[in-house]
Amino acid sequence: MIRLIGRISGVCGAAAVLASFGLVAVTMIEVTSRYAFHAPTIWAFDISYMLNGAIFVLAMAMTLRLNQHVSIDIFSKAIPERWFRVIEVTIFLCLILPAISLVTYAAWGEFWKAWVSGEVETVSPWQPKIWPFRLMLAIGLSALWLQILARVFAPADQSTQH
Repeated sequence: MIRLIGRISGVCGAAAVLASFGLVAVTMIEVTSRYAFHAPTIWAFDISYMLNGAIFVLAMAMTLRLNQHVSIDIFSKAIPERWFRVIEVTIFLCLILPAISLVTYAAWGEFWKAWVSGEVETVSPWQPKIWPFRLMLAIGLSALWLQILARVFAPADQSTQH
């Protein structure tokens, strides 16, 4: 199960990489259109913030899997491995997992509401449908939730090397 969750995190990480290429392409199109042809697009800003948000959220699970989230090494290195693991599991189970559970649940609700209603981005002149962006947020948060479970229940030698 832990390997399957790792694969899910990897797929989300790969999607974040692809979205990064999309973000670069959108930015290049906008800059070229704006400065070379004096014809700015009405869609580039919306696509850019949606891709940027998707990249951030889709990459979170892979980042946790690779143990690349920000930590204060001066403290974590001073704690014996066994105690670090106890503290890590306690924090993940008591603080992080419940919070991510609530946020993930809300994200799926927001996606569903946007899907059913056909909600559009109202502050944009382009007014794109918002559900694809909300779907990416919900998927990324779900992958993070699963990766937290994998981190908590993995054997100590597989969960982290601090």
